[in-house]
Amino acid sequence: MKEIRAIVRPSRLNRLRDALRAIPNFPGVTIFRAEGFTAPAAVDKRSVREELTDFSPKLMVSVLAQAEMVETIRQAITQACQTGQIGDGLVWVVDIDETHRIRDGSAV
Repeated sequence: MKEIRAIVRPSRLNRLRDALRAIPNFPGVTIFRAEGFTAPAAVDKRSVREELTDFSPKLMVSVLAQAEMVETIRQAITQACQTGQIGDGLVWVVDIDETHRIRDGSAV
């Protein structure tokens, strides 16, 4: 099992939700509110305002899925959330050793 995580712009949430729901047998998603900033070296010019308020709102997306679904989910996240601008976010994959349902303790 894998966890696909992403940091995305909040304005892309509706597009992301629609893209993920369109994936057959999609397992579900958890969304967290987050704040962050882009690596300073990636930004050419920063205004005084940006220096004082450099944290911008983001969303962290978490999806637990079988390994064979990872690429489909990664592509859906990328396509739904890409604007071509600095700050679009990141997507990465983490190995999951075990998962258990809280309801009954069964392995997933």
